[in-house]
Amino acid sequence: MNNNTLPPLVLHYVFDPLCGWCYAAAPLVKAARSVPGIAVQWHAGGMLTGAHTRTITADWREKVMASDQRIAEMTGQPFGDAYFNGLLNDIGAPLDSEPPTTALLAAESLGGLGLEMLSAEQKAHYVDGRRISESAVLRELAGSIGLDSTAFDAAYAEQSGAATQKHITESRQWLNMLQGQGFPTIGLEFDHPEQPGQRAIQRIDIGEWLGDVDGWTQQLSDWAEQVAGLKQQTSDSTDPSCGPDGCELPQR
Repeated sequence: MNNNTLPPLVLHYVFDPLCGWCYAAAPLVKAARSVPGIAVQWHAGGMLTGAHTRTITADWREKVMASDQRIAEMTGQPFGDAYFNGLLNDIGAPLDSEPPTTALLAAESLGGLGLEMLSAEQKAHYVDGRRISESAVLRELAGSIGLDSTAFDAAYAEQSGAATQKHITESRQWLNMLQGQGFPTIGLEFDHPEQPGQRAIQRIDIGEWLGDVDGWTQQLSDWAEQVAGLKQQTSDSTDPSCGPDGCELPQR
């Protein structure tokens, strides 16, 4: 990677709108956007697309209920009755990640509001129990974040199909680059400590910060300061931070 226009630290977020653990990570992603010196780049990986699309079944409800209850306990993220006792009992409701991903791309193209749209989609799904795989719902959510419906419809049409598939393919490439095993996967890209003008990347295990937004924010701030300081290190440092398997962030 070589991009001198990037800030010292870029947080790459690989996720899916219908992923419960991505909803668990949502407060951490929101907090990261407020840390000076850090930019957030999102990559929607198409968890339930193509042959993996599905509908809600009794088995699916049983499977996700246990996970969602754990998420609620760990993070305090709200799950509404309309979700637990409404949507999850809506047997046959579609679960397709492609339409909400297209909506994210449309919102991003209309002023960089992709993450705002994601937040609206997650609330609609997990709190309000709505079918976010349906275009009419997505159109309404776009209006809730201030997007003009006509402009959104045009952007949605433009981002549908090939453009969405291209984004999903590129997101999967980021997942592989980060050596992620699923969603969410988060990585930090930063100035290479030993090769001026180059960039390094490191996957971050966010498990210990789920439910600890303050601790996460402080850690990101510390990393941002330390990564900026790496530029001042001499090339003959006896403590190299890069090896054959990648580059590491400074010690915590």
